[in-house]
Formats: sequence, C-alpha cells, structure tokens
Amino acid sequence: MEKFTTLSGVAAPLPLINVDTDMIIPKQFLKTIRRTGLGKHLFHEMRYDASGKENPDFVLNKPAWREAKILVAGDNFGCGSSREHAPWALLDFGIRCVIAPDFADIFYNNCFKNGILPIRLPQEQVDLLMDDAERGANATISIDLENQQITGPDGGMIRFEIDAFRKHCLLEGLDDIGLTLQKSTAIKNYEDRVSQDMPWL
Repeated sequence: MEKFTTLSGVAAPLPLINVDTDMIIPKQFLKTIRRTGLGKHLFHEMRYDASGKENPDFVLNKPAWREAKILVAGDNFGCGSSREHAPWALLDFGIRCVIAPDFADIFYNNCFKNGILPIRLPQEQVDLLMDDAERGANATISIDLENQQITGPDGGMIRFEIDAFRKHCLLEGLDDIGLTLQKSTAIKNYEDRVSQDMPWL
C-alpha cells in the first residue's frame, strides 16, 4: 500500500448527503477482483448519460476538477452495501482523501485499508472547504497527516482527529497484509517449532 504522508491538490466539491456505495461504483462493475480499472466507472451514473457520453455538468467531468486528489462531500458518505470496490474506484481515479461530516463505518474502515484518508470534520468546517473546492484549480488544499492539519488556499488551517493506529498504518503504508508480514520472523519460528514438536500435523 502506498504511504500517505502529505497531499496537495485540487479538491472536488460533491455537496450531496447519503452518497452510497452504489453511486460511487455501480453494481455492474463489481465483477472484477482487481483494484485497477475502476476509476473510469467512479460515479458512473452521474458522470455519464444513457449513451455513455460524459455529463458536462458533473464536477469530475469539468476541466478544473478532472485531476482532483481530494473529495469534499456531504454527510453519511459511503453508506449502503459494504463493497470494497468503492475505495478502489476512488483510488484508481486518483482521489487519496475524502472529507465529510461523517462516513458509513464499513466504507470508513475500507478507506484506511486501501491507502485513502477519510477525514471527519464538523459541518461548518466542511462548508468552508466546500467553498474552497468550488474555486477549482485556483484553490489547492494541502493535507499533512503527521501534524493532522488541512491548509486551505488562503492559508487557513483546520486540525483533524484520527485514530493513532490508523494514522501509523497510513504513514507507513501498512495494510492488513503488511502488518502481518511485519511478524514474519515470529510466524516462521512458530511454524518451525510446531513442525518439530508435532510432525504429524
């Protein structure tokens, strides 16, 4: 998993509440177990019309936000089914951070396991960042995970809270497999000992 230390980039505003995982990545694109290739289907039903042509009114289709690295969204982001494809699609598109007043628990946890930083903030602070995001390419937002700070385009700073263990995993680029591999020597020693003491297993 790629480490998350600092991130600076354009933030896309998505001022919608209750954006569920089927809106993030519709069910017809869940046939793959690969984490790549899903970015083109992110928010598919909002990004494209029935013929497959881009909807020019959707934020990620507008020139100012096509390269967005941050998403500023409404309350209860990522609700609905527990598909891990949702953070996969966001990451494959290039979004490494989602800021919202609150998230659905499973989506929130899946973000950390895939190298995305979900930041919960009070509504009034999300509103400020939403205003910044609506300014497009002229409004770069910077995120410093180590110091737990968001800096807006005008220099204003917002602090955010994050669980210490999850912060450590993001800073070090450790998913569940990476955490397990840190114990590889102890695991091998245990397996060798069991093989010697109980060879019938």
